[in-house]
Amino acid sequence: MARFTLPRDLYHGKGSLETLKTLEGKKAMVCVGGGSMKRFGFLDRAVSYLKEAGMEVELFEGIEADPSVETVMRGAAAMEKFQPDWIVAMGGGSPIDAAKAMWIKYEYPDITFEDMCKVFGIPKLRKKAKFCAIPSTSGTATEVTAFSIITDYQKGIKYPIADFEITPDIAIVDPDLAETMPKKLVAHTGMDAMTHAIEAYVSTANCDFTDPLAIHEIEMIQKDLIPSYNGDMEARDKMHNAQCLAGQAFSNALLGIVHSMAHKTGAAFADYGAHIIHGAANAMYLPKVIAYNAKDETAKKRYGVIADYMHLGGANDDEKVALLIKTLRDMNDALNIPHCIKNYGADSYPCEQGFVPEDVFLARLPEIAKNAIGDACTGSNPRIPTQEEMEKLLKCCYYDTEVDF
Repeated sequence: MARFTLPRDLYHGKGSLETLKTLEGKKAMVCVGGGSMKRFGFLDRAVSYLKEAGMEVELFEGIEADPSVETVMRGAAAMEKFQPDWIVAMGGGSPIDAAKAMWIKYEYPDITFEDMCKVFGIPKLRKKAKFCAIPSTSGTATEVTAFSIITDYQKGIKYPIADFEITPDIAIVDPDLAETMPKKLVAHTGMDAMTHAIEAYVSTANCDFTDPLAIHEIEMIQKDLIPSYNGDMEARDKMHNAQCLAGQAFSNALLGIVHSMAHKTGAAFADYGAHIIHGAANAMYLPKVIAYNAKDETAKKRYGVIADYMHLGGANDDEKVALLIKTLRDMNDALNIPHCIKNYGADSYPCEQGFVPEDVFLARLPEIAKNAIGDACTGSNPRIPTQEEMEKLLKCCYYDTEVDF
């Protein structure tokens, strides 16, 4: 038996932020990030709408990119003090992911972070509060998913929390918020969304309910991502819907080792002054993982279907896989995303020598590979790599070399 779970309600289209006026409750805790929602006036509007609904409102601000365990614990403590019956998270993936984890800790004060990370092991929520998610970026789709990504900086590892309990009750997908994204964020979140759809389509947990969502989203991103990056606001609005469709697909079909590797490399070199931004990591690793997974005949056929829907040509599945890989690499070029860690600069842009030194990468490689294999996303990948294979694959992602195993 399989399960397909989405938010109870999804409001979309320009102006849908006003839906907050209709929420019924007494207290709302609004969780936001670094300030863009305040700068562009969306936070004030959200607070105003919630007060119009008759609620007392408190803010939890300043949630960082790649939120930490410590931030989650601070937020949960603030919720425990305020006792909201609605948690409203708005912004990029980070504040929404952090608020999901805070929600778990608020409902179960004695739960540990380690317990939260047990896959599909979260106890029943909604005893104290419901959850509303409002994304401002077009990539993570956390507003409709059963996932949250939290970073343990002491270990330098990003951990996925995965459970249908943390699927939001309400998602508000208002493209007005996405129109404020800077170009780099458009690029990274867009390729994150593309990775979500492709991994969901070839996942071993794919099904008739997830396949149409994934395929349609791939077609939309192929058409709209680069125009959105270049300032076309109609395409930007469509991308906000596309990434949400991908979220509905992968939340139910799950992901694969592109995400496993991105989770485990993202903060692994933070002591060298930067992170490998999640969407950029996915963009770099996706072509390599497609080449690796295509050694599995079922996966190869499904990549061929993707290539057909993208009208890439190819006389057989091998040619179609090669064309799919080339197309994704061409998209990275158009979006100013590097092809490998070796050329990934501290500012995320391509450069001759990236911020991760070769000797440091090689020294940390065995541990990163081990952690990637143990990631929650690995189990639904078409091929389960051995330690040796994962190390070889990560080396291909560092040097941009061909995957032939």
